[in-house]
Amino acid sequence: MSRRRDAETPTDLEQARAKATRALVIGPYLSQRAQQHRDRTKPAASATAAAKSAAEPARSLEARIAEASGLAEAIELFVVAAKIITLNEIKPATFLGRGKVAELATFVEDEAIDLVIMDCALSPIQQRNLEKALSAKVIDRTGLILEIFGQRARTKEGALQVELAHLSYEKSRLVRSWTHLERQRGGFGFLGGPGETQIETDRRLLSERMARIERDLEDVKRTRALHRKGRRDVPFPVVALVGYTNAGKSTLFNRLTQAKVVAEDMLFATLDPTLRRLRLPHGADVILSDTVGFISDLPTQLVSAFRATLEEVIEADIILHVRDIAHEDADAQCADVEKVLADLGIARNQGRVIEVWNKLDLLDQGERLQIENSAKRRPAATRPAIISAVTGQGMDDLLASLDAKLASRRLCFNIAIEPDDGSGLNWLYENAEVMQKSMAQDGTLHLTIRVATERADALQRRFPLHAHETPRRKASA
Repeated sequence: MSRRRDAETPTDLEQARAKATRALVIGPYLSQRAQQHRDRTKPAASATAAAKSAAEPARSLEARIAEASGLAEAIELFVVAAKIITLNEIKPATFLGRGKVAELATFVEDEAIDLVIMDCALSPIQQRNLEKALSAKVIDRTGLILEIFGQRARTKEGALQVELAHLSYEKSRLVRSWTHLERQRGGFGFLGGPGETQIETDRRLLSERMARIERDLEDVKRTRALHRKGRRDVPFPVVALVGYTNAGKSTLFNRLTQAKVVAEDMLFATLDPTLRRLRLPHGADVILSDTVGFISDLPTQLVSAFRATLEEVIEADIILHVRDIAHEDADAQCADVEKVLADLGIARNQGRVIEVWNKLDLLDQGERLQIENSAKRRPAATRPAIISAVTGQGMDDLLASLDAKLASRRLCFNIAIEPDDGSGLNWLYENAEVMQKSMAQDGTLHLTIRVATERADALQRRFPLHAHETPRRKASA
């Protein structure tokens, strides 16, 4: 028995503990009237953001609570119930009204609830007051997402990013809620000066740990920059998969690259980025990058902490925005992803984003026809690829769209290589994509190659008399 216990990993113990944790998910959502009133009374500086928010597709309350329950189940908590509570106003002390808190306290006691998950952002005071009133541990949406990320991080970089986000979150939670935090302490300089309170010491230690992690992440950032420079030196374009969590990015990644990345029907199945080489139909190679999924109300701590990872998306030549087109909130999810991309400086109209409408296999014949007609009404430049990553349907069209998009952003040249110019041929293979190759009777090689715009000058310097640009340049201008 002891051997078995020794063999158990921390993850095994966490999963066993999670499965034994009885959780209650609460969706405390403002009524439509209350939300409109709140938007109207926001400061002038927030008026533009409020108007933009009102114009975005609205999620149903049922979809929001289902997503919150899915987040809880993603770390294998036993969800006893999920309740929607419609609010007319947010109470400063407990977020909910006194009557609702009393009603929940009875339910928590009757059902032996260990953990209450609030699908909202709680202030430290609200969290503490709810814990006292409900006699159970309470976490908000940010805390839950951080918990998921903490369990899913597999690389050192991922673990550092999650810890930084978690410490940033915890730093704001250090309030005087326990008596030991109110005591003053003396001690030597490195333990805190005279009169320093325990809470000040805790905050200082957190700040020091955060500073160390940020230094480590700067090293990660420099390493990633070097890797990206190396990939730019090798002429392989980078294609990044982005999308709402559980949209099917990893399944598509596996389908395209024959990789075995974890792809499960759960939120945030992928956290650490994965890179693989992919050969397109015309023979060109690209680097495909699978990235972490986005979600509505993604904690700002995570966006900041994962900046190094998200730079893979910022630097990508092409971005495949994978959408779960079968989801009832597909448009709202799309708006959330585009909001994060816009925060990263990536506009929808930049010309490097291809929408991929995934999960076609989950639609019936009528829904498929409706989706296809909707796609056809879009301009050719922004027309989505409609696929099923599970069955492989639509893969040829997706790869053709990707090839065409890359061609429009790169320059094509016809190159003639003399029979004895082996070094020149080697240079081409190392610095350009060779699309076609043929040999003349005199042994001269004629190649059609494709290069990034920034490499065109180097190519023409290397082959000043033999490089002739094809008409594709016009498409890239």
